[in-house]
Amino acid sequence: MLVSGLIVGGMGASYMSTTSPSKGQHPIVDKYSRLAERYDAKWPFYVEATTRETLARLSVRPADRVLDVGCGTGALLCQFARAYPQAYLVGVDPVPEMLAVARRRLPPAVELRVGWAERLPFDDESFDVVVSCNMFHYIRQPVAALREMGRVLRACGQLVITDWCDDYFLCRICDWYLRLFSPAHVKVYSERQCLRLIEGAGHPQASIERYRISWLWGLMTARVTKHAA
Repeated sequence: MLVSGLIVGGMGASYMSTTSPSKGQHPIVDKYSRLAERYDAKWPFYVEATTRETLARLSVRPADRVLDVGCGTGALLCQFARAYPQAYLVGVDPVPEMLAVARRRLPPAVELRVGWAERLPFDDESFDVVVSCNMFHYIRQPVAALREMGRVLRACGQLVITDWCDDYFLCRICDWYLRLFSPAHVKVYSERQCLRLIEGAGHPQASIERYRISWLWGLMTARVTKHAA
């Protein structure tokens, strides 16, 4: 799921609430079920920049099967649908309300499912490309999620993950802030920490690029090619 907030002032209204989630409701579902309808309009620069930078770091063939893990309102899938109209596109997200927004904006052929990164509802080796954009800092079991993404990826397929980077000062401040005020938030990783997690999930050949999308804000994109058994 694409996450909210580019600058502290812009994200304060959504993250300041300390109200407990509904009984039995996961904090992510509680938070983004309420934000879904206004998510894209609230942070348009952030959504556009992160999807653009992620797409620029992917290589997709016309008939590839592509899975977007944490697809949210479908912003990245929309870009895929325009750039690769023959590709088979699938999105998975734990928040039905976010998927409802995605359904309205995406072509009918795009498949959307409710699910979690740690328990992907797909068979082994189902996809040529697995991508995740700005949701990794919400994952409570990152190694399990990375193994699941690798499980559903075909041999020689690409795994591409974009997220905030703790090596940038503002990302570090936001991480500290969100740990205090947002039950949905887990952790923002540094480039080195992210690489260790990916290697620990069985992908020793990962590469990571970090870069700025504004003078305040920085991202990193990790790329892995799954080797044939």
